[in-house]
Parts: sequence; C-alpha cells; structure tokens
Amino acid sequence: MNLLNRLTRPLSALCLITLSVLATGARAQESPKNTVTTEQIQAELVAHAPDGVDPGKTVWVGLQLRHQPDWHTYWKNSGDSGLATRLNWTLPTGVLAGDIAWPLPVKIPIGNLANYGYENTVLLPVPLTITPDFKPSVVNPELDIKLQASWLVCKLECVPQDGEFVLRIPVKGSTAIHGAAFDAALKAQPQALQEAGSIAIEGQTLKASVAGLPVGLKGKTLDFFPETPDIIATAAQWKQSWQGDVWTAEVPLSPHRSASPEVMPLVLVGKVGNERLGFITQAKVSGNWPVKAPLSLSGAAATSPPITAPSNLPASLWMALLGALLGGMILNLMPCVFPVLAIKVVGFARHGSNQRHQRVGGLAYSAGVVLSFVALGALMLGLRSAGEQLGWGFQLQSPAMVAALAVLFTVIGLNLTGLFEFGQFVPSRVALLEAKNPSVNAFLSGILAVVIASPCTAPFMGASLGLALALPATQALTIFAALGLGMALPYLAVSWSPALARKLPRPGIWMATFRHAMAFPMFATVVWLVWVLGQQSGINGAAALLALLLSLALVIWALGLQGRSRMVMATVSLAALAFLAGSIGQNVIKPLENNNVTASTALWQPWAPGKVDQVLATGRPVFVDFTAAWCVTCQYNKSTTLASKEVLADFSSRQVTLLRADWTRRDANITAALAQLGRNGVPVYVLYQTGRAPVVLSEILSVSEVRSALATL
Repeated sequence: MNLLNRLTRPLSALCLITLSVLATGARAQESPKNTVTTEQIQAELVAHAPDGVDPGKTVWVGLQLRHQPDWHTYWKNSGDSGLATRLNWTLPTGVLAGDIAWPLPVKIPIGNLANYGYENTVLLPVPLTITPDFKPSVVNPELDIKLQASWLVCKLECVPQDGEFVLRIPVKGSTAIHGAAFDAALKAQPQALQEAGSIAIEGQTLKASVAGLPVGLKGKTLDFFPETPDIIATAAQWKQSWQGDVWTAEVPLSPHRSASPEVMPLVLVGKVGNERLGFITQAKVSGNWPVKAPLSLSGAAATSPPITAPSNLPASLWMALLGALLGGMILNLMPCVFPVLAIKVVGFARHGSNQRHQRVGGLAYSAGVVLSFVALGALMLGLRSAGEQLGWGFQLQSPAMVAALAVLFTVIGLNLTGLFEFGQFVPSRVALLEAKNPSVNAFLSGILAVVIASPCTAPFMGASLGLALALPATQALTIFAALGLGMALPYLAVSWSPALARKLPRPGIWMATFRHAMAFPMFATVVWLVWVLGQQSGINGAAALLALLLSLALVIWALGLQGRSRMVMATVSLAALAFLAGSIGQNVIKPLENNNVTASTALWQPWAPGKVDQVLATGRPVFVDFTAAWCVTCQYNKSTTLASKEVLADFSSRQVTLLRADWTRRDANITAALAQLGRNGVPVYVLYQTGRAPVVLSEILSVSEVRSALATL
C-alpha cells in the first residue's frame, strides 16, 4: 500500500470523529439577560406592546443605550470613523423584525475628524410584525425574543463591545412601561419630504438642493447627514444657503470616497423653537463622480491588481486572475505547505517509472486542489451573503477547527512513524478498492494541501482575493479556481514533463526512512496548531487539547495490539478519552476573555475601529499590522522584519504609532477594515499618514521595503 493511501483515506472520518469528541465536551453558556453593563455604557433590551401580542399587530422592541459622559455610539453612517450598532434577532416562527428606526443623530467633532452618533441616552427601536403563523405556547403564552447586539463606544479611545439579550413579552396583557422612551424615539424619526432633492457633482464638490422644507426652518442653519457613508469630507468646512424656499449646500467630497451612488438619502435637521425636527429626501445625483484614487502600493505588492474595483471590469478581472495564478504558485513556497511538498515528492518518486500513473495522479491532485479552492470560496461567499463577516483563513478562527486539524495531523504523524496502518481500521474491500485507484488518493491529497495552505497568503494573492469579493459570484469563483490552478501547476508540470520527472529521485529504500522523517513536520504542525489554540482558548485550552491528543494516541496504539491485551487496553484507553473529553473538552473551545488586550504603553498597541483616525488627528503617522496566530507568514514577518533593530529605530525616530489588529479569532471590525483596504486575508501591513492615501506593503516584508516606506514620512 503506497504512502498516499496511508495519508489520505481517513481524512473525512477523522474530521467527523474529532468534531464529535469536541461536541461532547461542549457545555452550555451562561443564560443571557436583558441588560449588559460596562464601564462605558449600559445596554438594555426593552419592549412596547400596550395592546398585547396578536396577529396583525406591530410590537416595538429596541436596544436602549445609556452612555457615560463624553462617550458615544454611532448612527447608520458613522462619519469619519466608527461603526454603526448592529442588531441580530432570533425570533419565533411567524414574527418578523424590521429595520432599526434610527433617531436623529448629532455631529460629534473629534480633533480634525467628525462622527455621526449618539450621546447620553438613545433608544434604537425596531418593529416586530406578528403574523398568523405565530403560535405561542398554550402553557406559557409568551413572545420569546433573543438579540445578539454589537456596538462601538468611543471617547478619545474606542471599545468594541457586544451582548446577548433575552426578553419575554406576555401575549395577553399590556407591556408599556417604556412607552415614553419609544414615543420619544419614534418622534425623533426624520419625516419624508414630498419633493425629491437633487445633487450635482462638480469636481470635488457635492452641491445639494432640497425643496419642500417647513416654513419654520426657512432661513435657518441646518445640520446635514448623508445616509451613504464615505462620500463627503465629514469634518470639512462647507457652505449652505437659502434660495427662496430651496435649501442649498456645497460640501467637499471625501478624498477616500468608497462609492458612486445614483441616489443619496439625505437627512436635514433643524430647530423650530426648542424642538429638533428632521426630514429625509431621496436626492438624485447628476454629473460625473471624480475618479477614485487607488491606495498606494509598495514593494512586491505594487504589481498586484488595483485595490479599488476599476470601471474597466474585464481588464481588472484578467489582472486578478493573473495575480491569483502567480499567488497560488508562490503559495507552494510558504512554510505551511511544506508537509504536503514532502508527501508529493514521495508520490512522484513512487511512480517515477510509470508516466501514465504520474499524469493521472497529477491531474487528480490538481482537480482536488482546484475544486477545494472553489468550494472554500463558495462557502465563504455564501456565508458572507448571509451576513457573516469572514475572510480568507476564516475556518482557523474557530477553536474547534484548529483542534480538529491538530487531531488530523497527529494521526497522520503516528501513521508515518509506523505506529499503525490505516488498513487496520477499514474493511479489506475498501483497502483493495483504494489500492486499485491511486488517483483517488491523489485527489484527496489535493484536498489535504488546501486544508494546510488555507491559513497562508502569498504575494499577489491579497489584492485578488479582495477584488473577488466585490465581483459577481461566477467571476469570484473563477479567481478562486485560478488560485488553485496556480498552486497545482508545479505538480501538474512535473507529472506531464518527462524531462522534469527525470530530475526526481528514483524509488528505493530511502522512501521508508523519508516516510518516518516526514512524521516530524506533521508533529511540528501540531505544535503550531496547539500554540494557535492557546491564543484563542488560553493555556487551559492548549493543555486540554494536548491531553486529548495523548489519549487519542493511546487509543490508536491499543487498537493495534494483538490478543486479549487489545480488548483490555482498548477499553481502558477509550474510557480515558471519553472521560477527558467530558471533563476538560470544553476548555478547548472556550473563548479566552480579553485575548486581544495589551497594555497601552507597550510598543504595539491594540487596533480598534476609529483609532487610526484618532492618532492621525494628532499629527502622528500610523503603521498597522493585520495579523493572526494561525498565519505562518505573519509570524515570520513578526520575528524578522518587524523585530529588526533598524526598522524599530525608524519607527521610533519618526514617531510612528504601531497598532496590531489580531484576527486570530473572528472579528467583524477587522474584517470590515480589511475590506476597506481591498484585502480579505492576513498578513496586511499599512502605513497611514495625514493627507496621503494609505500605503499597503507586500505580504512578505523586507527590512528595505519598510524603511523605504518610512523614509517618505
């Protein structure tokens, strides 16, 4: 039985077994409440159902935020920085949630920036429609509402927070204790104007005209809030005036504008007496939007496709496909792919004298790689379209998946050492079938290659992946297929080129020694995965995984024994594995609290939404390292270039603020920040300076590249 048979046959079964073991050890989380209190804010889920809950009625629920003095959260358009509050509802069948009825915001200046948001106390109301399909329990007739909310609360610094809330509303009776708060919030909604406004784009200026405003506002100064984000320079000086009954304004466009809409909803706010009134109009845009300036690139990344989606889509798609193809080829040189390289060398050596087997194996391996990339891309696109904030390598943001991979590579490593053979645990008919179909093994090894390579990004990959998410699904999947083809291309070339194949080593006794030696890269991968899990679940999680891996190894050894000792040892070892899974297994997937927090006085400060803009407002440049513990390239750059004395000296002499965005665990804020840069995976290194476009450096950093970028400050 060849080596690829031994490596690839049990992959699916092992993953299922691992996930089952981890699920056994999972424990229920603490029941959420309807109030979450932090040092900056008190968040409470409240409801207003004065007439009970009956089909055809609308029940109002909302998240009420009470801010501490000088702290604020954000409107749907947060302005120069920040993120809008997000509400994700879990409701019974027959109950439908509407959109947030956003109250009128205020403009909050911060240095030379400005945000749109809320201070003091604000209620974000949401209507729930009760349909005839809603069937409450006869025993306990209540409407059960669950809310997962996330918000960004800022002062000079910003703190991302979230909370889980549960509220139960009696179906019969009145729930109206918060009626005054809902009345005030609904009264603070902007009223729709009958006449549509208009916007004319002239150069770098947006000229707005709005008619039909109340007579009481005529001649008064109004506040101006565009609902579309990243269009205007929020903090810039702008002009407004009245031309008869028509209010007009001239507002500078943002130098980093991210969209070119045809219609823009505009909210205008003014005071009549002591009452603050708001009005909304759908303003049609005329004129030509100025061309958006792409982000500056440096070093190797300069040859990548533009970050912003250009107007000439076919040309940009071809550039993205070329970048994906080159990035996939370079991916083979990344350290995370080394174990697969070793396995493929043995596979080619074994079929060195049979050109047909080599070619079939090369095609099967390439098919496994390409289809796996397409499947992974389709999964990511599907989850993102469902509202998930995901990026390349998203699967390793899950401690359960990290643990599953650690189990997989442990078992493969034990097999390579000769502790057991996979044929011992599968029916002989299956083993014979696999032996007659080596192309199946090559196909599965291609899947394994993608599993190992998925945490890595290589030069040319970043911009292609970022552009893929802005394209239609068919074109995006074509880019993922090009990535897979690039990764498989070297093996495909060797399998179909006799000249290249002749340069490979011939089969011999050395293959057995090489097989044993290749166990150690597998075990090294397990060490890395345990370290990654330690970043996600803490030292207790890493220790629990090590104990489970040790117990699993004992089970495999026991199953390989002969005679009565096999039954005894297998029973004992399986019982020990089950006991450990039940007692400490939950530690593997238990999140580590505050795992991204570091001291503000440290060399590297933690990144947070809006922090870059706040530092730039002080006049200091900013360097951001978007990284993750599971990203091998990130760790290499961190221990070499970013630890270089010359680079650190340049950072210090130029007073560069260093921020680290840790994407080890899923973080929607970091995912959104990467998307704004046209990227979808890590590593990403960005140098910011006031008045200039951000400079994105290459994925594999060099000292000279970083120093050259810093020299421009």
